[in-house]
Amino acid sequence: MSDLFDYKKEMSALRFTEIQKKALAEAAASAARGRKAKRPVFRTALIAAVLAMALAVGSSAAGILPEPIDVFAPLFGGTVAQTEVIDKIGRPIGASDSDGGITITADAIMGDQYNAVIVYTLTRDDGERFLPQGADAASLLMGGFGGASWVRGGTHGGSWFVDEDPEDNRVQLVETASSDTAMTKGTASARFENLQYWNAETGQAEPLYSGTWKLRFEVDYEDCSVRLGGGETFSQDGLNFTVDEISVSPIAVRAAYSADEAVVWSDAPSGRQDPEDGRQAQRYLENVEILLTKTDGTVVDLSLSGGTISPDAGQDVSRCVKGQVLEEIIPLEELRSISVGGVVYDIPQA
Repeated sequence: MSDLFDYKKEMSALRFTEIQKKALAEAAASAARGRKAKRPVFRTALIAAVLAMALAVGSSAAGILPEPIDVFAPLFGGTVAQTEVIDKIGRPIGASDSDGGITITADAIMGDQYNAVIVYTLTRDDGERFLPQGADAASLLMGGFGGASWVRGGTHGGSWFVDEDPEDNRVQLVETASSDTAMTKGTASARFENLQYWNAETGQAEPLYSGTWKLRFEVDYEDCSVRLGGGETFSQDGLNFTVDEISVSPIAVRAAYSADEAVVWSDAPSGRQDPEDGRQAQRYLENVEILLTKTDGTVVDLSLSGGTISPDAGQDVSRCVKGQVLEEIIPLEELRSISVGGVVYDIPQA
C-alpha cells in the first residue's frame, strides 16, 4: 500500500493513514469471513477506494431519473430531517453506459462546496445474480484509477460497494470526493474498468466482469455549508497553527489551517514512503484533532480524516486542508459545535 504515498507531489497526492490502511485490510478479511454490516462504514470501506478512485461518467441518460431521496436515504439516513436535506441538495443524474453485459448508471449526486457523494448502480443486463456465491460486496474491486474532471487541486476520498439483495442482479457503488477547490459546478467525466473481486481462498483479485464504462454528466448542486473561524491559533507537536477557515455542512466537514514551518519531504523514490515523511504527516495533519459535537451530546471524532499538505518554502509555512464526507447526513440544526486543534466553534442555527 506504500504506493498511495507520494509526498513530493504535494497537494495532488492521495493520502491514507496507517490506521486507514489497516482498516482496508480488515475490511477484506471481514468480507472473506462472510460478515455483513448493516450499512457500509466509511473508514472500513476503503478496499474499493484503493482500486476504484474513479468518478466515472458517460454517455446516455434515458428514462425516468431517480429521486435523490430514494438513492441516498437508505445509505445516509431516512429521518424527516435527513430527507429534507437530501431534497434540498440532492440532484438526479441518470447517465449510463453498458459493456460486457453490465450497465453502470450514475444515479444521483449531493454535496457542498468542497465535497461530493455520487451513487452508481451496476446492473447485470441478463437479470441473473450479480455476485457469485460466497462473494460479498465488500470484496469487490473496480480496476483502473480515475477522477472527476471537475475536481481540481488537492483531493482525497473513498468508495464502497453496497449489495442490498445478494440474490438480485445489481449492486451499488458509493463514491465520495473531497477537494480544496470549489466543486459545485462543472462537467464530470471518468471511466470504470474490469470489475474484480477479492478471493479470500486464493488471496488474489480475480476477474468478475470485463469491460470499460465511460459516463459523462453535468454537476450542479447547492452548497449548504456554513463558514466558521479565521485567525484563531493553537500549538502542538512543536508547531504553531493558524485556522484559515472551517466549513461544516450536513454531509461533510473541512478545516483549512496553516503551520508556521514549511515541511520538507525526503527524496525517497516515487511510490515509497520514508519513515520521516510519515512522522511529518502526523505532525501537520493526522495529529490535528477534529471533533464534531451534536446537540444531543454525541461527539463524532473526525481526526483521521484525509487531507493535503502544501509547503511554501518562501513564506516558511505549510498550508493544510483536512476533512471528509460524514457517514450519515446530520442536519445543521442537530449540530452544536466543531473543535479543531482544541479551538471550539459554535455552529449557528438557522
